[in-house]
Amino acid sequence: MDLTDRTVVITGAGRGFGRALALRAGRLGARVLVSARGRGAAEKVAREVVADSGAAAYAFACELSEPASIRAFARDVADLTDHVDVLVNNGARYLHGPELWDADDDAISDTLASGATGTLLTTKHFLPLLRASANADVVNLVSSVADPRDNRSSAHPAFYAAKAAQAGFADVLSQRLRPEGIRVISLYPPDFDDGDPLSPSWKATPRTADRPLTAQSVVDCVLFAIGQPRDCFIRSFHFEQL
Repeated sequence: MDLTDRTVVITGAGRGFGRALALRAGRLGARVLVSARGRGAAEKVAREVVADSGAAAYAFACELSEPASIRAFARDVADLTDHVDVLVNNGARYLHGPELWDADDDAISDTLASGATGTLLTTKHFLPLLRASANADVVNLVSSVADPRDNRSSAHPAFYAAKAAQAGFADVLSQRLRPEGIRVISLYPPDFDDGDPLSPSWKATPRTADRPLTAQSVVDCVLFAIGQPRDCFIRSFHFEQL
């Protein structure tokens, strides 16, 4: 796949899947814009993208639980570019603990705000830049916990609630933006192995049916979806679990 001259924005890209996608997008020729809660983490990934592929990469701080931070992030990106081709809503706080009282009120509020409200507001404030692209895609990294009656995860109920809200928003947005040619694609993976995409063993690790899902495969699904012809609207990817 070729992403030359495409501008890709990835939230929550300071580590894990977001970092892996940023590196792959850079190798495919994209201009990569990454955000993380701390600017230092985003800058580190941007430097890695440049060193890895020579692609243009830019770093931004964005606290997805704070509306003012999201607005500032969108404004800073608009100062850099007049359009965005791909927005990847990856950032969201994970909260562990099967019991409701396993987390304090602030952690619960932050989890809901970053995963649900953060996705909605990020998409809202980037929509003018997406509309300025001839071929815009919004990609949401949801979770299998948003599937009805999926209770396998040990995540806190607040994480379940945040991802369910994110999924509902993505579903209605897909239908409402289709007339404009903007595709909204959501992925529902179970917990997966992030690994390190710069490690020699990352590519060498076998991806077989008896092994857990890897970030490599999730990245491949994103690239497959955004690489389809513009008459192909893939609304969601749901993954079988072990």
